[in-house]
Formats: sequence, C-alpha cells, structure tokens
Amino acid sequence: MTASPELPDNALFDRASLGDEEAIALLFTHYRPRLERMVALRLDRRLLGRVDPADVVQEAYLEVRSRFPTYVQESAVPFFLWLRLVTGQKLTDVHRHHLGTKMRNAGQEVSLYRDALPEASSASLVAQLLGRLTTGSEAAVRAERKLYVQEALNTMDSIDREILVLRHFEQLTNDETATILGLRKSAASQRYVRALKRLKEILSDIPGLGQDL
Repeated sequence: MTASPELPDNALFDRASLGDEEAIALLFTHYRPRLERMVALRLDRRLLGRVDPADVVQEAYLEVRSRFPTYVQESAVPFFLWLRLVTGQKLTDVHRHHLGTKMRNAGQEVSLYRDALPEASSASLVAQLLGRLTTGSEAAVRAERKLYVQEALNTMDSIDREILVLRHFEQLTNDETATILGLRKSAASQRYVRALKRLKEILSDIPGLGQDL
C-alpha cells in the first residue's frame, strides 16, 4: 500500500506502516479537524449537547490505531476516505447506543443520501447554512427561514443534496466525492455545479442567504 497524494508526508505514512504509533497519531491529528466537521454535520440533531464530536473522533482514532496494519496490507481506498469511514462507523455506533431503533425516525426531517455513514439531515444542512450566513441580530427570523429552506431542500434530488454536503460543508475534493458516490469525476463535478445552482435558486428569495455561497 502506498501513501495517497493527499497525505501530509509520505515518510510519515511509511513510518506508520512499520508500526510507529507516534506516526499514526500524527497522521490522524492532521485529519482530525476534517473528521470532527464530518461528525458534527452527520450527528443526529437529537444528540446535540449530549455527544461531543471530538469524543467520537477520539474513539475512531483508537480503532484506526488497531486496524492500521490491516489497512496497509489490504485496502486500496485513499487514506482519508478510510479514516472517514471508520469514524462514520463509530458515529453509527453512537446513534445506535443513544437512539436504538429510533435513529431512523427524524420526524419532519428528510435524511440525505443513504450510505454506509450516518446521513446528514436537511435540518442539519439548514443549520449549517443559517449558521454561516446570518448574524445574531437576525435570530428572531431564523426559525421562519429554517422552515422555508428545509422544505425547499427536501424537494432536491437526494444525491444532489449529498454532493452539497460532501463538497460544500465537509469540503471534500471532487475526486473524493466521486469515489464516495461511485460516480465518474466529470459526473460528480457536473452534479455539484447543478446542485449549487439549485441551492442558490432556493435561497435567492431570502435576503442575505444566496449571495455568499
């Protein structure tokens, strides 16, 4: 197994491949912010305030450390995508522990693309949008905006919504997004452009939301 192009240091990966636990820790630390962002986005909103994304990622690190030799020998998946998958599996465990059979029942929320990882709900995406694009002085109208935008997002194709999550909020590359969704790179790029255009159309009627995307 060779280091992926996105790795911060190929020599560090080589050390980790030889069982250097300090190197494994340094590699994981490099990607920790991206993993915490993914967990925060995909954490079921009923668990906000009860589950810290940093704790989920720390549990993932322990799993990564124990499974790293197997990854090196057997996996052809890019390193970060493997870290993301392991972390997503830990998040799934957290959901099952806290929510049990209720974890798929999100009330009025429509879940995004169904995959091996927990899904980001439309409400979670709305929270990201309003959190980034509004100020504290607009708090009184945020609830009304949230309902409007969430209903509009629910009309979008599920894969288009997921592409927005992956590219715009998880900040994955087009190559990473294409790999995750099983699309050609050109198709993933085209769908992202289409989805972003659709999102801007959705937000264009709400002052201050569409212009900053």
